Amino acid sequence: MPIFKRSDGDLVKDESPVRVMIPYLMKGRNESVVYHDEVIDMTKLRPWIHAYNQAHPDNAITLFHVVLYCIGRGFHSRPALNRFVSGGRIYQRKRVELSFAAKRKMEEKSALVTVKVAFPPDESFPEMAKRIKSLITEGRGPKERGVDKEVRLLTKLPGPILRAAIALARWLDSVNLMPSSMIATDPMYCSAFVANLGSIGVDRTYHHLYEWGNASLFAVLGVPKKTPVVVKDEVVIRELVEIRWSFDERINDGFTCALGMKYAARLLEDPERWIGPPGSADKIPGQVMEIAS
Repeated sequence: MPIFKRSDGDLVKDESPVRVMIPYLMKGRNESVVYHDEVIDMTKLRPWIHAYNQAHPDNAITLFHVVLYCIGRGFHSRPALNRFVSGGRIYQRKRVELSFAAKRKMEEKSALVTVKVAFPPDESFPEMAKRIKSLITEGRGPKERGVDKEVRLLTKLPGPILRAAIALARWLDSVNLMPSSMIATDPMYCSAFVANLGSIGVDRTYHHLYEWGNASLFAVLGVPKKTPVVVKDEVVIRELVEIRWSFDERINDGFTCALGMKYAARLLEDPERWIGPPGSADKIPGQVMEIAS
């Protein structure tokens, strides 16, 4: 039993003895990583995005906005997926938060800005899309964010001192003494990190999990492409896109994790039913729970 409580999670106390032992047998995330593919049929999704942008010219979206929203809903549908391991113990996250990186400018040498977004359970899709665009604009702005300032100051330290500082931070995190202000702004403390590699033409890629922070899942969105598929004994051409997952199996069994990922995929394949008509898309998120089986 830990002495101190965490600001970002609650200790899971009802796990089986085997599940409690697993974090001690497999100490790191990459020792415990499992890879999983989800192939999304965009037959209904692509026209929905086009119709949404026509109805919301001042709040135009991309495929990535919808993917983020559906992944966020997936965590709410399967709370047991929204967990992490720290100090050999399993914690239930208090919030659903996703992180992703975006270019400050669409130039090869432009720096990346990392954005961390909370996904409340009662937020509609249009509200989420506006908030993400606002956060990206803020991150790309000239004002230096707190997390950027911390990194800049740390990199000025001599190598041995920087290693010692990071080792100290890791130890503080393992005993639940990491300052909540650092956890709140650090993008590696999140439910999942989502990479839109398809936007730069990179496809069929898995990503490692970070040992820093406590993100238990990493999702990579690939390149949408026309692909022949068999539908009712007939070969047809469909636009498909892959989401490749890497997840820390210590947080829960593979069956539970796969259900959460499939849940997000089902939302993506029929957005009008589960998110709402593109003219409004303001369906109450709680209604989506009906398909969480």
